Amino acid sequence: MKLTVVGCSGSFPSADSACSSYLVEADGFRLLLDMGNGALGELQRHCGLYDLDAIFLSHLHADHCIDMCGYFVARYYRHDGGRCAPMPVFGPEGTEQRLTTAYADTPSASSMSEVFDFHTLKSGTFEIGPFSVRTERVAHPVETYGIRVEHGGKALTYSGDTGVCDALDGLAAGADLFLCEASFVHGKEDIPDLHLNGREAGACAQRANVRRLVLTHIPPWTDGERNLSDARAVYDGPSEIAAPGAVYEI
Repeated sequence: MKLTVVGCSGSFPSADSACSSYLVEADGFRLLLDMGNGALGELQRHCGLYDLDAIFLSHLHADHCIDMCGYFVARYYRHDGGRCAPMPVFGPEGTEQRLTTAYADTPSASSMSEVFDFHTLKSGTFEIGPFSVRTERVAHPVETYGIRVEHGGKALTYSGDTGVCDALDGLAAGADLFLCEASFVHGKEDIPDLHLNGREAGACAQRANVRRLVLTHIPPWTDGERNLSDARAVYDGPSEIAAPGAVYEI
């Protein structure tokens, strides 16, 4: 598998990065994990507008899904080649309605489904193209799913947005790469079931015995290096901060 960080800023885009979006590729198949603010523009640095094969939306907060509205325009109103065929989009219950409401002026109430084939996420295992995936609901104020993507005997886990929870530990167990949110600062923010801080992300990685930890979803007002230091205090494997354009072979 190949993982490309399209955007990794938390809550809102930074001067250097779009919000959460991660491209996973194998066997010519392209799966996008989330499409937050600014991600659609950055995505075009890494693949063509019409080269995606499926999209996973961890939850329906704007910093993880709002650029789907722009992507709807690109697929629905395409002139050359005509309107795109529906592409699989996996998201929580109500994803189609949320995106239609956000766009606010679709030609009809069902226009989104003319270019997106919506599948409602539940906790469980299933296939997306060549990938075997497992999704689990994690601890966030809205319905949110973490995902484990496996291919060729390797595993990538993406936390989505979450507080500390057993479900995340299970998804991360033995993962070759753990892409884990670290929005909060240890000793500063302490809000259960919302976000992880760097130390909590590191502790999860240690419990799960992951092979590599990459911290992501760090808001512009948070010192990423401090969060990385906090993670390294409790996790003894290789770790780093996600950066736009970073590529990982898994």
